[in-house]
Amino acid sequence: MQKHFIDNQWVDGDSGESISVVDPSIGEAFDHLTRGNAADIHKAVLSARTAYVGAWGAMTAAERGRWLMKLAYKLQDHAEELAQIESRDCGKPLKQARVDASAVVRYFEFYAGAADKLLGHTIPYQNGYTVLTLREPHGVTGHIVPWNYPMQIFGRSVGGALAAGNACVVKPSEDACLSLLRIAELAAEIGFPAGALNIVTGYGHEAGDALVRHVGIDHVSFTGSPTIGQIVVRTAAEHYTPVTLELGGKSPQIVFADADLDAMVPVVVNAIVQNAGQTCSAGSRLLVERSVYEEVIERVSSALNKLSVGPAHMDLDCGPLIRQTQLQRVQSFLAEAHADGLRVAGQGSVVSEAPIGGFYQAPTLLRDVPLMHRLAQQEVFGPVIAAMPFDDEAQAIDMANATEYGLVASVWARDGARQMRMARKVRSGQIFINNYGAGGGIELPFGGVKASGWGREKGFEALYGFTVLKTVSIKHD
Repeated sequence: MQKHFIDNQWVDGDSGESISVVDPSIGEAFDHLTRGNAADIHKAVLSARTAYVGAWGAMTAAERGRWLMKLAYKLQDHAEELAQIESRDCGKPLKQARVDASAVVRYFEFYAGAADKLLGHTIPYQNGYTVLTLREPHGVTGHIVPWNYPMQIFGRSVGGALAAGNACVVKPSEDACLSLLRIAELAAEIGFPAGALNIVTGYGHEAGDALVRHVGIDHVSFTGSPTIGQIVVRTAAEHYTPVTLELGGKSPQIVFADADLDAMVPVVVNAIVQNAGQTCSAGSRLLVERSVYEEVIERVSSALNKLSVGPAHMDLDCGPLIRQTQLQRVQSFLAEAHADGLRVAGQGSVVSEAPIGGFYQAPTLLRDVPLMHRLAQQEVFGPVIAAMPFDDEAQAIDMANATEYGLVASVWARDGARQMRMARKVRSGQIFINNYGAGGGIELPFGGVKASGWGREKGFEALYGFTVLKTVSIKHD
């Protein structure tokens, strides 16, 4: 039974109730979480507030950086353990979970180095005045972390918040949070200041709602669906609490006739297979110039046909989806596509050794998907690519921008002028030219436009979101 982690201690929940932790590879429970509620959140917020007005808040930026670096070293020492936990909890192939473990280490290294480099400015003003700006922490920040990348999203949001001087309360997803509880325990083992990092487990509509609603929360970082994101914003508005939102995506891979197809194919495939397509920035739309459309379809299909799907411990190309309801969602998209006569161009296979109770979906490419079809407009959150041709650059731009999302996009072309035109005209938070990092790159500011959210996490830019700008005007003449 996993308890909350508050004030550097394991704490029983107020409700006395629990939530089953299900292994996606077999569809069976192997642990239980404490079902948190408003009382648990209140306890965690008080702990964080005490830390903020006390030991943690009194530290210099350099001291905070040293603590974050100590934590990074500790996480590095336990990287394999964390990867094993994440693999079983999320259903990820071990090689993918190891990437996540390496990433969380890198996040804390990056923010450790950035902590004492968050600078203000002086502003030229009237004679007799000196005007300067200060960047100050919000205070206590709340973090709602989803199940698809617990360690990575924890690192990019909590790492930045702590570096800026905030104390944190984290509500992970009930579907995958074991790695974060272990990280909090490791932080306490190295003597991390009590109350700076607190974790309360539970459901979103209970513990998550209480966190956003709590008057003691000064800023909220939320990663999840647009629907829940809207609820978070409305709830936070009751206390004028600022919110950073990283929501969904329907990211296009735009392939022109002059693209290096040999380089493009493995990247396109990885961008949808990674984490079984359960990625906000998954490359789920493949837009291809008509003159090379058939060749690209054949190449991508051939690559998909070779992919194997199975339980996490087999460390194959693709693992299971996170839960039964997610599998049903993906299958509903495919069933609708089949009913509408859309053709499957390529598909991987689920290995015979996969347990019958696991939540498996083979990676699938559908061709000639109409631009306004549900499959081309809505986030599937599974390993499904919708392919469609375009005739010229103007049409490619229109098609790329024709969804409510704008998180990530990729342009495959050798023409340098075209690369820049596309980068300017496609509405997206990140544009990759002849590569596709999805959300990758610790140093790269990440976030979206439109229904993909607002604000930025990752990189130095994240520190601005986790601080408040104060202007100081001094009259001295």
